[in-house]
Amino acid sequence: MTRTDNIPPSPGIDSSYAWMRLAISMLLATIGAVGMWAVVVVLPAVQAEFGVDRAAASMPYTATMVGFAAGNVLVGRAIDRMGYWIPALLSTIALSAGLLLAALSTSILQFTLAQGLLIGVGTSVIFGPLIADISHWFNRRRGVAVTAAAAGNYLAGAFWPTIMPTLMKAEGWRFTYAAIGIFCLVTMVPLVLMLRRGAPAAAAAGSPGSRTVQPISLSPAALQVLLVVAGLGCCVAMSMPQVHIVAYCMDLGYGVAHGADMLSIMMAGGVVSRLASGFLADRIGAVWTLMIGSVLQCLSLLFYIPFDGLASLYVVSLVFGLSQGGIVPCYAIIVRDYMPAKEAGQRIGIVMMATIFGMAIGGWMSGWIYDLTGSYAAAFLNGIAWNLLNILAIGLLFWRARRSAAVMA
Repeated sequence: MTRTDNIPPSPGIDSSYAWMRLAISMLLATIGAVGMWAVVVVLPAVQAEFGVDRAAASMPYTATMVGFAAGNVLVGRAIDRMGYWIPALLSTIALSAGLLLAALSTSILQFTLAQGLLIGVGTSVIFGPLIADISHWFNRRRGVAVTAAAAGNYLAGAFWPTIMPTLMKAEGWRFTYAAIGIFCLVTMVPLVLMLRRGAPAAAAAGSPGSRTVQPISLSPAALQVLLVVAGLGCCVAMSMPQVHIVAYCMDLGYGVAHGADMLSIMMAGGVVSRLASGFLADRIGAVWTLMIGSVLQCLSLLFYIPFDGLASLYVVSLVFGLSQGGIVPCYAIIVRDYMPAKEAGQRIGIVMMATIFGMAIGGWMSGWIYDLTGSYAAAFLNGIAWNLLNILAIGLLFWRARRSAAVMA
Protein backbone atom coordinates (compact mmCIF):
# COMPACT_ATOMS: atom_id res chain seq x y z
CA MET A 1 0.00 0.00 0.00
CA THR A 2 1.08 3.57 -0.53
CA ARG A 3 0.53 6.66 1.56
CA THR A 4 -2.75 8.39 0.83
CA ASP A 5 -1.81 11.90 1.91
CA ASN A 6 -2.74 14.13 -1.02
CA ILE A 7 -1.43 17.33 0.57
CA PRO A 8 1.99 18.45 -0.74
CA PRO A 9 4.88 17.81 1.64
CA SER A 10 6.04 20.68 3.83
CA PRO A 11 9.15 22.74 3.02
CA GLY A 12 11.27 20.32 5.06
CA ILE A 13 12.66 18.90 8.26
CA ASP A 14 13.31 21.31 11.15
CA SER A 15 11.29 24.01 9.34
CA SER A 16 9.00 26.55 10.96
CA TYR A 17 6.07 24.36 9.93
CA ALA A 18 7.63 21.44 11.83
CA TRP A 19 7.62 23.50 15.03
CA MET A 20 4.04 24.60 14.42
CA ARG A 21 3.11 20.96 13.87
CA LEU A 22 4.73 20.08 17.20
CA ALA A 23 2.66 22.75 19.00
CA ILE A 24 -0.53 21.40 17.40
CA SER A 25 0.48 17.85 18.35
CA MET A 26 1.02 18.82 21.99
CA LEU A 27 -2.40 20.49 22.13
CA LEU A 28 -3.99 17.46 20.47
CA ALA A 29 -2.35 15.14 23.00
CA THR A 30 -3.40 17.27 25.96
CA ILE A 31 -7.03 17.12 24.85
CA GLY A 32 -7.12 13.52 23.60
CA ALA A 33 -5.40 11.95 26.61
CA VAL A 34 -8.59 12.62 28.59
CA GLY A 35 -9.47 9.07 27.57
CA MET A 36 -6.81 7.75 29.94
CA TRP A 37 -7.68 9.95 32.92
CA ALA A 38 -11.47 10.37 32.82
CA VAL A 39 -12.23 6.80 33.87
CA VAL A 40 -10.06 7.19 36.97
CA VAL A 41 -11.93 10.32 38.02
CA VAL A 42 -15.43 8.86 37.56
CA LEU A 43 -14.65 5.43 39.05
CA PRO A 44 -16.27 6.05 42.49
CA ALA A 45 -19.43 7.51 40.91
CA VAL A 46 -19.69 4.64 38.42
CA GLN A 47 -19.22 2.09 41.20
CA ALA A 48 -21.96 3.68 43.29
CA GLU A 49 -24.45 3.98 40.42
CA PHE A 50 -24.05 0.44 39.10
CA GLY A 51 -23.78 -1.08 42.58
CA VAL A 52 -20.65 -3.16 41.94
CA ASP A 53 -17.58 -3.89 44.05
CA ARG A 54 -14.23 -2.16 43.60
CA ALA A 55 -12.78 -4.97 41.50
CA ALA A 56 -15.64 -4.79 38.99
CA ALA A 57 -15.49 -1.00 39.00
CA SER A 58 -11.77 -1.20 38.15
CA MET A 59 -12.37 -3.30 35.02
CA PRO A 60 -13.17 -0.27 32.80
CA TYR A 61 -9.71 1.13 33.57
CA THR A 62 -8.10 -2.22 32.72
CA ALA A 63 -10.09 -2.40 29.49
CA THR A 64 -9.02 1.15 28.63
CA MET A 65 -5.34 0.29 29.09
CA VAL A 66 -5.67 -2.89 27.01
CA GLY A 67 -7.37 -0.95 24.21
CA PHE A 68 -4.78 1.80 24.52
CA ALA A 69 -1.93 -0.73 24.25
CA ALA A 70 -3.44 -2.51 21.24
CA GLY A 71 -4.22 0.80 19.55
CA ASN A 72 -0.60 1.91 19.76
CA VAL A 73 0.33 -1.01 17.51
CA LEU A 74 -2.70 -1.02 15.19
CA VAL A 75 -2.83 2.75 14.67
CA GLY A 76 0.97 2.83 14.45
CA ARG A 77 0.88 0.39 11.53
CA ALA A 78 -1.85 2.45 9.89
CA ILE A 79 0.17 5.67 9.96
CA ASP A 80 3.15 3.88 8.40
CA ARG A 81 0.88 3.06 5.44
CA MET A 82 -1.44 6.07 5.21
CA GLY A 83 0.20 8.95 7.03
CA TYR A 84 -1.02 10.40 10.31
CA TRP A 85 -4.18 12.37 9.71
CA ILE A 86 -6.61 9.70 8.41
CA PRO A 87 -5.99 7.23 11.27
CA ALA A 88 -6.03 10.18 13.68
CA LEU A 89 -9.39 11.38 12.35
CA LEU A 90 -10.94 7.92 12.71
CA SER A 91 -9.46 7.54 16.20
CA THR A 92 -10.85 10.93 17.25
CA ILE A 93 -14.33 9.89 16.13
CA ALA A 94 -13.94 6.61 18.04
CA LEU A 95 -12.86 8.46 21.20
CA SER A 96 -15.77 10.90 21.04
CA ALA A 97 -18.27 8.14 20.27
CA GLY A 98 -16.91 6.08 23.15
CA LEU A 99 -17.37 8.92 25.62
CA LEU A 100 -20.93 9.53 24.43
CA LEU A 101 -21.84 5.83 24.51
CA ALA A 102 -20.27 5.40 27.96
CA ALA A 103 -22.46 8.27 29.17
CA LEU A 104 -25.51 6.33 27.95
CA SER A 105 -24.45 2.94 29.34
CA THR A 106 -26.92 1.05 31.53
CA SER A 107 -24.51 -1.54 32.97
CA ILE A 108 -20.89 -1.84 34.02
CA LEU A 109 -20.35 -4.23 31.06
CA GLN A 110 -21.52 -1.64 28.54
CA PHE A 111 -19.38 1.01 30.21
CA THR A 112 -16.35 -1.31 30.13
CA LEU A 113 -16.81 -2.15 26.43
CA ALA A 114 -17.09 1.55 25.53
CA GLN A 115 -13.90 2.26 27.46
CA GLY A 116 -11.86 -0.55 25.95
CA LEU A 117 -13.05 -0.79 22.34
CA LEU A 118 -13.58 2.90 21.61
CA ILE A 119 -12.02 5.19 24.22
CA GLY A 120 -8.85 3.16 24.80
CA VAL A 121 -8.17 2.52 21.12
CA GLY A 122 -9.17 6.07 20.15
CA THR A 123 -6.88 7.63 22.74
CA SER A 124 -3.87 5.66 21.52
CA VAL A 125 -3.44 7.96 18.52
CA ILE A 126 -2.08 10.73 20.74
CA PHE A 127 0.76 8.61 22.16
CA GLY A 128 2.95 6.21 20.15
CA PRO A 129 1.54 7.11 16.70
CA LEU A 130 1.82 10.84 17.43
CA ILE A 131 5.40 10.43 18.65
CA ALA A 132 6.28 8.43 15.53
CA ASP A 133 4.74 11.08 13.27
CA ILE A 134 6.52 14.04 14.84
CA SER A 135 9.86 12.19 14.72
CA HIS A 136 9.78 12.44 10.90
CA TRP A 137 9.81 16.25 11.04
CA PHE A 138 12.98 16.78 13.06
CA ASN A 139 16.64 15.83 12.77
CA ARG A 140 18.67 18.26 14.86
CA ARG A 141 16.04 18.60 17.59
CA ARG A 142 14.38 15.21 17.30
CA GLY A 143 14.86 14.47 20.99
CA VAL A 144 13.18 17.70 22.04
CA ALA A 145 10.32 17.19 19.59
CA VAL A 146 9.60 13.59 20.62
CA THR A 147 9.69 14.30 24.35
CA ALA A 148 7.57 17.44 23.97
CA ALA A 149 4.91 15.49 22.07
CA ALA A 150 4.99 12.79 24.76
CA ALA A 151 4.58 15.43 27.48
CA GLY A 152 1.01 16.05 26.32
CA ASN A 153 -0.07 12.91 28.17
CA TYR A 154 1.28 14.27 31.47
CA LEU A 155 -0.20 17.70 30.82
CA ALA A 156 -3.57 16.02 30.37
CA GLY A 157 -3.04 14.25 33.68
CA ALA A 158 -2.61 17.61 35.37
CA PHE A 159 -5.50 19.33 33.53
CA TRP A 160 -8.47 16.96 33.24
CA PRO A 161 -8.60 15.53 36.80
CA THR A 162 -8.62 19.13 38.04
CA ILE A 163 -11.66 20.37 36.09
CA MET A 164 -13.76 17.19 35.91
CA PRO A 165 -14.76 17.02 39.62
CA THR A 166 -16.32 20.49 39.49
CA LEU A 167 -18.48 19.59 36.48
CA MET A 168 -19.37 16.23 38.00
CA LYS A 169 -20.47 17.85 41.24
CA ALA A 170 -22.79 20.19 39.34
CA GLU A 171 -24.15 17.89 36.59
CA GLY A 172 -23.09 14.30 37.31
CA TRP A 173 -20.62 11.97 35.64
CA ARG A 174 -22.85 11.14 32.64
CA PHE A 175 -23.21 14.78 31.62
CA THR A 176 -19.47 15.27 32.16
CA TYR A 177 -18.61 12.34 29.88
CA ALA A 178 -21.01 13.53 27.17
CA ALA A 179 -19.68 17.09 27.38
CA ILE A 180 -16.09 15.88 27.07
CA GLY A 181 -17.03 13.69 24.10
CA ILE A 182 -18.53 16.66 22.25
CA PHE A 183 -15.59 18.87 23.24
CA CYS A 184 -13.10 16.33 21.87
CA LEU A 185 -14.99 16.09 18.59
CA VAL A 186 -15.25 19.85 17.95
CA THR A 187 -11.64 20.60 18.98
CA MET A 188 -9.65 17.57 17.87
CA VAL A 189 -11.08 17.20 14.36
CA PRO A 190 -9.91 20.70 13.27
CA LEU A 191 -6.52 20.07 14.89
CA VAL A 192 -6.15 16.75 13.07
CA LEU A 193 -7.08 18.39 9.75
CA MET A 194 -4.26 20.87 10.33
CA LEU A 195 -1.85 17.90 10.22
CA ARG A 196 -2.75 16.71 6.72
CA ARG A 197 0.62 17.44 5.17
CA GLY A 198 2.60 14.34 4.30
CA ALA A 199 6.00 13.73 5.86
CA PRO A 200 8.70 15.96 4.35
CA ALA A 201 10.47 14.53 1.32
CA ALA A 202 13.76 14.85 3.18
CA ALA A 203 12.56 12.26 5.68
CA ALA A 204 12.77 9.50 3.08
CA ALA A 205 15.79 7.26 3.47
CA GLY A 206 18.64 8.27 1.20
CA SER A 207 17.39 11.80 0.57
CA PRO A 208 19.76 14.72 1.17
CA GLY A 209 18.01 15.87 4.34
CA SER A 210 17.55 12.49 5.96
CA ARG A 211 19.37 11.32 9.07
CA THR A 212 21.39 8.14 8.49
CA VAL A 213 20.27 5.10 10.46
CA GLN A 214 22.97 4.47 13.05
CA PRO A 215 24.78 1.13 13.01
CA ILE A 216 24.22 -1.46 15.74
CA SER A 217 25.26 -5.10 15.88
CA LEU A 218 21.71 -6.31 16.47
CA SER A 219 19.05 -7.41 14.02
CA PRO A 220 15.88 -5.28 13.96
CA ALA A 221 14.00 -8.13 15.64
CA ALA A 222 16.61 -8.49 18.40
CA LEU A 223 16.65 -4.74 19.00
CA GLN A 224 12.85 -4.72 19.14
CA VAL A 225 12.86 -7.51 21.76
CA LEU A 226 15.50 -5.72 23.82
CA LEU A 227 13.46 -2.51 23.82
CA VAL A 228 10.29 -4.41 24.76
CA VAL A 229 12.07 -6.02 27.73
CA ALA A 230 13.50 -2.67 28.81
CA GLY A 231 10.12 -0.94 28.42
CA LEU A 232 8.29 -3.62 30.38
CA GLY A 233 10.87 -3.56 33.19
CA CYS A 234 10.99 0.20 33.61
CA CYS A 235 7.22 0.58 33.67
CA VAL A 236 6.53 -2.25 36.12
CA ALA A 237 8.92 -0.35 38.41
CA MET A 238 7.45 3.04 37.50
CA SER A 239 3.91 1.95 38.33
CA MET A 240 4.65 1.29 42.01
CA PRO A 241 4.70 4.94 43.17
CA GLN A 242 2.36 6.25 40.45
CA VAL A 243 -0.44 3.79 41.21
CA HIS A 244 0.01 3.30 44.96
CA ILE A 245 1.39 6.54 46.40
CA VAL A 246 -2.03 7.65 47.67
CA ALA A 247 -2.69 4.30 49.35
CA TYR A 248 0.86 4.33 50.75
CA CYS A 249 0.28 7.72 52.34
CA MET A 250 -2.99 6.49 53.84
CA ASP A 251 -1.18 3.51 55.39
CA LEU A 252 1.38 5.85 56.91
CA GLY A 253 -1.39 8.02 58.36
CA TYR A 254 -0.81 11.08 56.17
CA GLY A 255 -4.19 10.96 54.39
CA VAL A 256 -5.44 11.06 50.81
CA ALA A 257 -4.78 14.76 50.23
CA HIS A 258 -1.04 14.48 50.80
CA GLY A 259 -0.86 11.41 48.56
CA ALA A 260 -2.72 13.23 45.78
CA ASP A 261 -0.33 16.18 46.14
CA MET A 262 2.63 13.84 45.79
CA LEU A 263 1.11 12.33 42.65
CA SER A 264 0.68 15.84 41.20
CA ILE A 265 4.31 16.60 42.03
CA MET A 266 5.36 13.43 40.20
CA MET A 267 3.39 14.44 37.11
CA ALA A 268 4.81 17.97 37.14
CA GLY A 269 8.31 16.59 37.57
CA GLY A 270 7.60 14.17 34.73
CA VAL A 271 6.79 17.03 32.33
CA VAL A 272 10.06 18.79 33.24
CA SER A 273 11.96 15.51 32.93
CA ARG A 274 10.52 14.75 29.49
CA LEU A 275 11.48 18.12 28.09
CA ALA A 276 14.94 18.08 29.70
CA SER A 277 15.65 14.55 28.49
CA GLY A 278 14.89 15.67 24.94
CA PHE A 279 17.59 18.32 25.08
CA LEU A 280 19.96 15.80 26.67
CA ALA A 281 19.23 13.13 24.04
CA ASP A 282 20.06 15.61 21.26
CA ARG A 283 23.45 16.22 22.90
CA ILE A 284 24.63 12.85 24.21
CA GLY A 285 22.29 10.40 22.49
CA ALA A 286 19.09 8.62 23.50
CA VAL A 287 20.80 5.48 24.83
CA TRP A 288 22.94 7.44 27.30
CA THR A 289 19.92 9.52 28.31
CA LEU A 290 17.83 6.39 28.82
CA MET A 291 20.51 4.82 31.02
CA ILE A 292 20.76 7.94 33.19
CA GLY A 293 16.99 8.12 33.67
CA SER A 294 16.69 4.42 34.49
CA VAL A 295 19.48 4.49 37.08
CA LEU A 296 18.00 7.59 38.73
CA GLN A 297 14.54 5.99 38.80
CA CYS A 298 16.00 2.91 40.50
CA LEU A 299 17.73 5.04 43.14
CA SER A 300 14.58 7.07 43.82
CA LEU A 301 12.59 3.83 44.30
CA LEU A 302 15.21 2.74 46.82
CA PHE A 303 14.87 6.06 48.67
CA TYR A 304 11.15 5.43 49.24
CA ILE A 305 11.95 2.59 51.68
CA PRO A 306 13.96 4.40 54.40
CA PHE A 307 12.60 7.94 53.87
CA ASP A 308 8.93 7.65 54.85
CA GLY A 309 8.46 10.94 56.69
CA LEU A 310 5.97 13.37 55.19
CA ALA A 311 8.53 15.96 54.07
CA SER A 312 10.87 13.23 52.85
CA LEU A 313 8.14 11.63 50.74
CA TYR A 314 7.43 14.94 49.02
CA VAL A 315 11.11 15.29 48.14
CA VAL A 316 11.48 11.68 46.99
CA SER A 317 8.30 11.97 44.89
CA LEU A 318 9.72 15.03 43.16
CA VAL A 319 13.02 13.22 42.55
CA PHE A 320 11.11 10.23 41.18
CA GLY A 321 9.13 12.44 38.79
CA LEU A 322 12.26 14.19 37.58
CA SER A 323 13.94 10.81 37.03
CA GLN A 324 11.30 8.80 35.20
CA GLY A 325 9.54 11.26 32.91
CA GLY A 326 12.03 11.06 30.06
CA ILE A 327 12.48 7.28 29.98
CA VAL A 328 9.59 6.21 27.74
CA PRO A 329 10.11 8.83 24.98
CA CYS A 330 13.76 7.73 24.71
CA TYR A 331 12.59 4.37 23.37
CA ALA A 332 10.94 6.17 20.45
CA ILE A 333 14.11 8.15 19.75
CA ILE A 334 16.18 4.94 19.77
CA VAL A 335 13.78 3.32 17.29
CA ARG A 336 14.18 6.28 14.96
CA ASP A 337 17.97 6.30 15.38
CA TYR A 338 18.54 2.58 14.73
CA MET A 339 15.60 1.43 12.60
CA PRO A 340 14.18 2.44 9.19
CA ALA A 341 11.86 5.45 9.21
CA LYS A 342 9.20 3.58 7.20
CA GLU A 343 8.71 1.17 10.13
CA ALA A 344 8.61 3.84 12.85
CA GLY A 345 4.88 3.74 13.57
CA GLN A 346 4.69 -0.02 14.06
CA ARG A 347 8.04 -0.34 15.89
CA ILE A 348 7.33 2.50 18.30
CA GLY A 349 3.79 1.21 18.82
CA ILE A 350 5.08 -2.20 19.91
CA VAL A 351 7.46 -0.67 22.46
CA MET A 352 4.76 1.68 23.76
CA MET A 353 2.44 -1.33 24.13
CA ALA A 354 5.08 -3.03 26.28
CA THR A 355 5.39 0.03 28.52
CA ILE A 356 1.60 0.24 28.94
CA PHE A 357 1.39 -3.45 29.84
CA GLY A 358 4.23 -2.83 32.29
CA MET A 359 2.20 -0.13 34.02
CA ALA A 360 -0.89 -2.35 34.14
CA ILE A 361 0.98 -5.44 35.41
CA GLY A 362 3.08 -3.46 37.87
CA GLY A 363 0.08 -1.72 39.42
CA TRP A 364 -1.66 -5.04 39.99
CA MET A 365 1.51 -6.80 41.16
CA SER A 366 2.26 -4.15 43.79
CA GLY A 367 -1.24 -4.51 45.22
CA TRP A 368 -0.94 -8.30 45.23
CA ILE A 369 2.39 -8.13 47.09
CA TYR A 370 0.87 -5.72 49.59
CA ASP A 371 -2.01 -8.14 50.22
CA LEU A 372 0.49 -10.94 50.85
CA THR A 373 2.87 -9.02 53.11
CA GLY A 374 0.74 -6.25 54.61
CA SER A 375 3.41 -3.70 53.64
CA TYR A 376 4.61 -1.79 50.58
CA ALA A 377 8.30 -2.41 51.40
CA ALA A 378 8.37 -5.67 49.44
CA ALA A 379 6.48 -3.99 46.57
CA PHE A 380 9.18 -1.31 46.33
CA LEU A 381 11.85 -4.05 46.29
CA ASN A 382 9.93 -5.81 43.52
CA GLY A 383 9.92 -2.56 41.54
CA ILE A 384 13.67 -2.20 42.05
CA ALA A 385 14.23 -5.76 40.76
CA TRP A 386 12.27 -4.99 37.57
CA ASN A 387 14.22 -1.73 37.23
CA LEU A 388 17.48 -3.70 37.39
CA LEU A 389 16.22 -5.89 34.53
CA ASN A 390 15.55 -2.68 32.61
CA ILE A 391 19.07 -1.41 33.30
CA LEU A 392 20.54 -4.77 32.20
CA ALA A 393 18.71 -4.57 28.87
CA ILE A 394 19.78 -0.98 28.33
CA GLY A 395 23.36 -1.89 29.25
CA LEU A 396 23.39 -4.58 26.55
CA LEU A 397 21.96 -2.10 24.05
CA PHE A 398 24.59 0.48 25.04
CA TRP A 399 27.41 -2.08 24.65
CA ARG A 400 26.21 -3.17 21.21
CA ALA A 401 25.81 0.43 20.03
CA ARG A 402 29.29 1.41 21.26
CA ARG A 403 30.85 -1.65 19.66
CA SER A 404 29.20 -0.96 16.29
CA ALA A 405 30.25 2.70 16.41
CA ALA A 406 33.85 1.67 17.14
CA VAL A 407 33.89 -0.73 14.17
CA MET A 408 32.51 1.93 11.85
CA ALA A 409 35.13 4.41 13.06
